[in-house]
Amino acid sequence: MLTLTKAAHYEEEIKKSRFIVRATPVDRPEAAMAFLESIREERATHHCWAFRIDPRYRFSDDGEPGGTAGRPILNAIERQDIDRVMVVVIRYYGGIKLGAGGLARAYGGCAAKCLQAATLVPVVVRATMRLTAGFAHVGAIYPLIEQFGAQKTAEAYTPDGLTIDLRVDQEMCSSLATALKDASGGQIGIVVEEDSAAAR
Repeated sequence: MLTLTKAAHYEEEIKKSRFIVRATPVDRPEAAMAFLESIREERATHHCWAFRIDPRYRFSDDGEPGGTAGRPILNAIERQDIDRVMVVVIRYYGGIKLGAGGLARAYGGCAAKCLQAATLVPVVVRATMRLTAGFAHVGAIYPLIEQFGAQKTAEAYTPDGLTIDLRVDQEMCSSLATALKDASGGQIGIVVEEDSAAAR
């Protein structure tokens, strides 16, 4: 699974209609919709789009015949195995009708070309871990956090010790948990709270 490192852009003229593609990485549907609103061009005929974020996806033909725009854009995203992305194809109608097949090829093809030219990185699954440790074991935690490439996101002292929230690659989660248990004789509490995806 891949995602964009930054926004991408592509333009093409097909039978006098101008197609402008704008793609951007997004991590939630609200961000996808905000991107759509931010790039709207008042004089454009259509703003067709699709997003894919983990298992969620949506698309819109924005007035084009059903199935000729949004779905082909989503298909372009899925064929290239890209996730956490919003793709908008803006059309300025040039006076020549393309027909249903022509529209689908234009929208899907332009979206695909934009994504092919984009800079992509792998998406890694990240886990959120919460550690609870007594004062006697606090010193063992920090070297292991660094060793396993975990990111500390929160830290709070309690009457009995310390609570630390971490973000860590899921593939390293089990190894880190084992190392923490070994270092503390099983005295460090470990809870994996949620999984999410992020660009590496």
